[in-house]
Amino acid sequence: MLALPIPDTVTLVGVTCFCLVMAGISYYKRVFDLSGSLSAFIVGMVIGICGNVLWLLLLLVFLLSSFGATRYRLEWKRAKGFQEGRKGERNWRNIAANGAIPTLIAFASFVSEAVANGNPAANVFPKDVASFMFVTAVAVAAADTAASEIGIVDPRVYLITTFRRIKRGTDGGVSLTGQLVAFVAAAYTSAIAYVLFAALDTDLLAGPRTLLIPMLSGFLGCQIDSVIGATWERSGKVGKLGNNFISIAFGTLLALLFALGSL
Repeated sequence: MLALPIPDTVTLVGVTCFCLVMAGISYYKRVFDLSGSLSAFIVGMVIGICGNVLWLLLLLVFLLSSFGATRYRLEWKRAKGFQEGRKGERNWRNIAANGAIPTLIAFASFVSEAVANGNPAANVFPKDVASFMFVTAVAVAAADTAASEIGIVDPRVYLITTFRRIKRGTDGGVSLTGQLVAFVAAAYTSAIAYVLFAALDTDLLAGPRTLLIPMLSGFLGCQIDSVIGATWERSGKVGKLGNNFISIAFGTLLALLFALGSL
């Protein structure tokens, strides 16, 4: 019989309170609409209980940085029709597109630990590997959000597959500003995770590659998003949110391949 590890009362109460507060503030500040806030609460609970509490702190960093990127020149974006929702708020579909992969990573690690039943050698998806992939998934989402919300102000936009000049807001379009902020977002997400793990939970630390590989994979995941946008999304095979999900998945798998190659 599968014995699922039960979190202690302090962890359970702490995670619940943290997620309630974050969901409430996010709704109040119009980061999410009601459906988005409820979905964010569920995602946070799964990640906090099945994954690691430090992962929730990383999600908070992503939430704050995404809020800042979304509010950047919001009135101009609203005038041009580039904003999310009415005032930049996200709904449950955005949470699903960006949060599904991190949530699956947390749940898979939780189940793997339960199946191993205390035997580290039998744990096929230990927390250090899961944490490594989790950071990358968040780094891809952060890079893509920054590129979309801040890069949109750059009028010099090029189609990533042909480098032909195109209009702002066109699927698959990239700009120098977007590329720069995408790399910065992937870099600071990875750097903050590295510092958190080094300071608070060294079991999740795997050396400098924990910093460098998620940083690189996060940026490359954003490029994958643009390539899909220029091909599948423009042809109607996937939507914007489906693109987000696929690019985060591919970016996370890239990080795992890079890690395996460096062993």
